[in-house]
Amino acid sequence: MSEPITMPALSDTMNSGRLVKWVKKPGDAIKKGETIAEVETDKAVMEVEAFHDGFLAGPVAPEGTEMPVGQVIGYIVDKRVDAADGVGQAAPTASGGAAPKQAAAAATVSATTTSVRDQSIAPTPVRAPPVAGPVRASPYARRIAQELGVDLTKAASGHDDVHADLVFDAARRSSLPDLDAGPPYRIERTTSLREAVARSMIDSLATPTFRVTAQLQLAPLKKTAESAQKSLTLLLARACAFTVRAHPFFNAVYTPAGLAMRERVDVGIAVDTPDGLIAAVLRDVAQRPLSALAADWSALRDKVNSRRLTPQDYRGATFYLSNLGTFPVVHSFDAVLPLGAAAILCVAAAQESSSSVTIVCDHRVVSGADGARFLQTLSELLADPSSLASDLPLREMEVVSTPQH
Repeated sequence: MSEPITMPALSDTMNSGRLVKWVKKPGDAIKKGETIAEVETDKAVMEVEAFHDGFLAGPVAPEGTEMPVGQVIGYIVDKRVDAADGVGQAAPTASGGAAPKQAAAAATVSATTTSVRDQSIAPTPVRAPPVAGPVRASPYARRIAQELGVDLTKAASGHDDVHADLVFDAARRSSLPDLDAGPPYRIERTTSLREAVARSMIDSLATPTFRVTAQLQLAPLKKTAESAQKSLTLLLARACAFTVRAHPFFNAVYTPAGLAMRERVDVGIAVDTPDGLIAAVLRDVAQRPLSALAADWSALRDKVNSRRLTPQDYRGATFYLSNLGTFPVVHSFDAVLPLGAAAILCVAAAQESSSSVTIVCDHRVVSGADGARFLQTLSELLADPSSLASDLPLREMEVVSTPQH
């Protein structure tokens, strides 16, 4: 028996994975369910488990190799093989000879890896054919093109009139710089996480957003956090969740069929890591006790630091929070709104007696006045944050009516 081990699809956004290390070595005995390798996905390092008993056999993919989902990375056999039959060597068959199919698979692994690496080093920029004459474009499309630095002639390729969606498409196509026009350079491979963040930011360009900024008092919340010995960011997340419950459209998301109104407030909290930004998600923040949320937040931070987040830990947020208050030089900022949410709240460092707080919203779901009402409710809650440090669930708050969409 010789069964292939393939690069697993550990999340629905995963197209390839990087083999971080082999926990087992060729020749080692394996029990079903045991961890045999660790793979870096677009968000975290995750374990690959054995699907039945046997022995690990080569050829096994080298550690550090990035491979597409479904590609063979090694084999499980029913007879022990010598450790020498490892990287780049064919695993023996039951008769002792090399397995031709395994050798072919190894060649495929090598060729695929080389192809992926070569494509990342030498990308081919997409060039749209020139358009003769002036470009006809809507005012909104022209403004978006100016903000994104998009050449309208490229956006107009094959179209009589340019609308915003064509500008966004052109922005995606023209995102590669002309490196030959500058100094000598070298390509440094990015991590899977940074690549995932880049794809997410490009996808988010299609969301029409606006921003509302206010100066809010955070001093009472800081005192409450210190007194309760809780994270300030955690209490901010709870304040956001309470406010979202008072303004339920901020828990919605736009779909072509209508607005999806979610019944639970799951807050994605932006966390800075050496490999890039990731949003760890706290579930049901408005209704669960603070002690349970604090335990979950501590566990999420540990997972972030060890790169052990699972898809359940970073997917499905209904509202986002980004807190740069620990950087005194940051007076204000805004953020790109992730897909799947109506808003993200950006909190800057305190300047004298207040902090600049900006909410970035999806204009398909809420309006500027909605954003102002949201910040007004949040301001009132932060002025008296005693309920945020309580283990009780959401207090009764006046629900401000929001215009029907």
